[in-house]
Amino acid sequence: MNLIFDFLFGQYSEYETTDIVLEITAVVFGFLSVWFSKQNKIWVFPTGMISTIIFVYLLYKWTLLGDMMINAYYFIMSVYGWYIWTRKIDDSFVTPISRASAREKQISLAIFISTLVFVFIVYKVSNKWNGWVAYVDTLTTAIFFVGMWLMARRKIENWLFWIVGDVISVPLYLYKGFTFTSFQYFGFTIIAIFGYLAWKKHLNNNPVTA
Repeated sequence: MNLIFDFLFGQYSEYETTDIVLEITAVVFGFLSVWFSKQNKIWVFPTGMISTIIFVYLLYKWTLLGDMMINAYYFIMSVYGWYIWTRKIDDSFVTPISRASAREKQISLAIFISTLVFVFIVYKVSNKWNGWVAYVDTLTTAIFFVGMWLMARRKIENWLFWIVGDVISVPLYLYKGFTFTSFQYFGFTIIAIFGYLAWKKHLNNNPVTA
């Protein structure tokens, strides 16, 4: 049991107490954000913004550039998503849940490819492209960039990107030594699956908005 505990939490003995508290706080607000997203509630954005701004600080301090950029992008897209979700498309209705159009799928592909290139360049310029973690970090960054953009647009496909990215992130963060964050992504995976099912049910019950 001690070996398992040391594997999961031993690295925290070298961390500042403030950083540990901040990571746990960011994880809690991250869970709240994903839960509110599943529930289709606007609180997804303010809670997500609190989580991401904390992670931007921590990841910059830990020199995890790809992860830091993901969270900085999340913060910006949360502001955009907050606007989209509350924008009225007529006198009665705000932007509804819907499926991505052909144009939005093309934009998603462009975001994915451009993010791969951008993060690769950042790693190379910073001389941190030094192992398989950099490859995986670059891939998950691109996946999450697309997922966040689609969520901000209130497109059901966002959940598919979150599920894939979350599954990859669980062992990745565990390997990096951020156990609480790894647990967070495990929880995210479960919530994302139920989120997709909930949004799909909504679309099936409201075929006009699909």
